[in-house]
Amino acid sequence: METAIARAPSNIEAEQALLGCLLYDNAAYERLSDLLKGPHFYEPFHGRLFSAIESHVRKGQLAEPILVAGEFTNDPAFDELGGLRYLADLVDRAPPAANAADYGRVIYDLALRRELIRIGGEIALEARDGDADHTARDVIENAESQLYTLAESGSASTGFVPFADALRGAVEMAAEAYSRDGGLAGISTGLIDLDQKLGGLHPSDLLILAGRPSMGKTALATNIAFHVAKHYAWEPQPDGTKKTVNGGVVAFFSLEMSAEQLSMRMLAEASGVSSDRLRKGEIEASEFGRVRDAAMEIQEAPLFIDATGGLSISKLAARARRLKRSAGLDLVVVDYLQLVTVDSSRGDSNRVQEVSAITMGLKSLAKELSVPVIALSQLSRQVENREDKRPQLSDLRESGSIEQDADAVMFVYRESYYMGRAEPREGTPEHLTWQEDMERVAGQAEVIIGKQRHGPIGTVKLSFHDDLTKFGNLARDGRFEVR
Repeated sequence: METAIARAPSNIEAEQALLGCLLYDNAAYERLSDLLKGPHFYEPFHGRLFSAIESHVRKGQLAEPILVAGEFTNDPAFDELGGLRYLADLVDRAPPAANAADYGRVIYDLALRRELIRIGGEIALEARDGDADHTARDVIENAESQLYTLAESGSASTGFVPFADALRGAVEMAAEAYSRDGGLAGISTGLIDLDQKLGGLHPSDLLILAGRPSMGKTALATNIAFHVAKHYAWEPQPDGTKKTVNGGVVAFFSLEMSAEQLSMRMLAEASGVSSDRLRKGEIEASEFGRVRDAAMEIQEAPLFIDATGGLSISKLAARARRLKRSAGLDLVVVDYLQLVTVDSSRGDSNRVQEVSAITMGLKSLAKELSVPVIALSQLSRQVENREDKRPQLSDLRESGSIEQDADAVMFVYRESYYMGRAEPREGTPEHLTWQEDMERVAGQAEVIIGKQRHGPIGTVKLSFHDDLTKFGNLARDGRFEVR
């Protein structure tokens, strides 16, 4: 064990030089990348000292030896290294502050190398001592997850996060919401009333969109995904990466419909030509021109469709990670949850356990990639047996695990669908009443928010264009349709 520690990549002199720069000239902190954190230092006390300096600077306070030393009155390592004298020596031997960024890069690179060695050792151990419950594919997926996290955050195991860091993230989120048009903290769905209820689509959230067949849940998910991708805009960052400022890159996992079928729906929405007529070729020359123009306009939208059937939750997560690394990722849509499979070598697991593993996996993916995940779900048949067919939480198949893991549960409901199948005989007084009721609900749909961790529940009314399978904002006094 001592040999392994001795060989761990490190540079104590670089750490001392950087800390001396910071204590001598606090402005040197601004030259460092935000990626460098206390845990990246090899010497534990150096990590704590860097965090203390960082805290002082971020609060606008002076970080110099005497003031910073007060943070370590009960720190044995501080006394062992020499106390205040050690901090003074760091300042005395400090190189020019202009070199701070170079020392920071060296420390960060060595920290990544140590993490790679640790991950490699764990992979070797798991591969050598594998058992029936952890297949080679499980080892690969775990390794890929750790390597992805290491590449993104500089640490494969984040552990505890100081409250100050978490609070800073919350303030930044609130500031973004304040600066955005409409005050949304998350990504806009393009549906005004739904955005007002949800506050947009938030990173790390798992949203369940459920409904009976033909209610339009795939259509709604497609509309949202297309809107997000169509409005994608980004701005470059100093480190060369892209920061999404509007819309986003979308991954759409379609386990039921083909990529061509989904694309046909989006083309119908963009062109205003019925998807049914597009499939049958029953369009005029002017309409074909609109379809061609719409296709040219939307073809660059960053919407990626994976239509692999029977995809496992581990493969789905792996593909989402790869997409984020290669093209970025801001939203994941899964259509639908019950078609996702689980990698399990055990034959005694039941469907409830499998769905629980899937929802837990989707929630973990949302947190890992810091993106919202919309997962569609089927409802049980018991809805059809009630007089009021509006769905509720208990109608979710395997509802316990889905309801528990989801941050929001939404149901799509169209009263006109059920009313149209209960048409009385023509010429009767009941038929006249039925016609009046049909006119009242035609072209309307409801999204019932049955659960929301971050806001109120309630019902959102939307317009629905059946031919285009398109949801929209319901026109009312003081509002124009905006898409």
